Amino acid sequence: MDLSPEAIQKILSRYKFRDVAIEELQKVHQIHPAMKPVAGTYTFSDGTQKDLLKLIGNIPVKYEGRSYNLPILLWLMDSFPFTPPICLLRPTTNMVIREGKHVDARGRIYLPSLHNWDHPKSSVVGLLAEMISQFEEEPPLGTKSTGDNRDPNELLAYVSNLKINEGGVQHHDHLINKVTVIGGGDLGMASVMSILAKGKVDRLVFIDVAESSTKGGSMDLEIFNLPKVEVSKDLSASADSSVIVVTANAWSNEQSYVSVVQTNVDMYRGIIPGLVRLSPNAVLLIASQPVDIMTHVAWRQSGLPPSRVIGAGCNLDSERLCHVLDISLNTHKQAWVIGELSDNKVPVLSNILMGASHQHPEIAPRSKATKPLLDRAFEMLKGRGQRSWSVGLSIADISHSILVDQRKTHSVSTLAQGWGGIGAEVFLSLPCLLGVSGSTRLAGVSLGQEEDARLRESVTSLCALLSQLRI
Repeated sequence: MDLSPEAIQKILSRYKFRDVAIEELQKVHQIHPAMKPVAGTYTFSDGTQKDLLKLIGNIPVKYEGRSYNLPILLWLMDSFPFTPPICLLRPTTNMVIREGKHVDARGRIYLPSLHNWDHPKSSVVGLLAEMISQFEEEPPLGTKSTGDNRDPNELLAYVSNLKINEGGVQHHDHLINKVTVIGGGDLGMASVMSILAKGKVDRLVFIDVAESSTKGGSMDLEIFNLPKVEVSKDLSASADSSVIVVTANAWSNEQSYVSVVQTNVDMYRGIIPGLVRLSPNAVLLIASQPVDIMTHVAWRQSGLPPSRVIGAGCNLDSERLCHVLDISLNTHKQAWVIGELSDNKVPVLSNILMGASHQHPEIAPRSKATKPLLDRAFEMLKGRGQRSWSVGLSIADISHSILVDQRKTHSVSTLAQGWGGIGAEVFLSLPCLLGVSGSTRLAGVSLGQEEDARLRESVTSLCALLSQLRI
């Protein structure tokens, strides 16, 4: 595969796992030499753009004794191959898309291997093999009938009016700010009321899933008929959401902690892929427990880029830390709590003052002067639990930043691989800029020996638990 053109080399240099990505592309070339890399510009739903690589070509498919070449396009995110490609059909003017189990009406391709992507077990070669196999059973494209009275350029005109984004494709029509909350109980209700109070949601859907052990609230919402709120037991009501908040927990009577967490994983397996198919452009905001593990699980099961799957994580602790520093300690710099939502979390300071939205925030290097200050602030926060109403307020704060494309920095659970020398595939709370296209992680920084040891301990414990789960 020819990766020598300057435009391709320039884009590849920005990929987080450049050498691994190149190795994966060469494997594709050995089996599918017709697939060609092309430099392209990926347009996000907020209008921002990023230069990325895409693979363009045809895959051979046999159907009823005849051979066909199906045109496809694979967008490779900058965290490829650790995140799956976004796969689209490329219909010509004389083709029509046949919507089915693995293809939607707009040409985005859905396959089990995309939902369960897990590099290095998962690969583009394996993905293309599955694509060929599935499309030989159910061809996704057909030829327009010559008797069709519609304008033969109609499909081309429609496709040209679509905008590619991280969820696939979307029409230029205005999208409403729709939020879905999955899971009843105190936290689900607190999230609903807090999001409504923020006032930036056009429609809010509350779904109390049967599998969740945290139930309640749906009947009261139906009785009092709040404006903008729809109560449902059907996941299809979540379609076309901008943000999907998952608060559901399916706690079992199992004795071991691993078995208890596994019940949540099993519940997620039954709802996450369906939610993503119904709302391919949504940002998933996870609040189920343990949040760092369940955010990881949701990412693996969704097939979405890690930028679109985040956990509530340490956002509440971070906002409390900022408040204590500002009001009680007269230190007006932004601060965050990072790491695992456990006793191993670590406070860090920003390089900018609170409210300085015109400046790009960064984590300030640890110093002898800042450590006592942060330690004192952290001590003042001890004993403040994470009650349902306070977590609900935090969830509303995160959702608001996404809906209005605020680009505010939150400490949310995100894929930490590659940050600060972390090599494992784990989710930890890290400062991220949030907007309509999801999260953008701030750059890593050297921590103190004690703080670094805490993060490493969390990485080890999270990896140990993940290895015991059937995701």
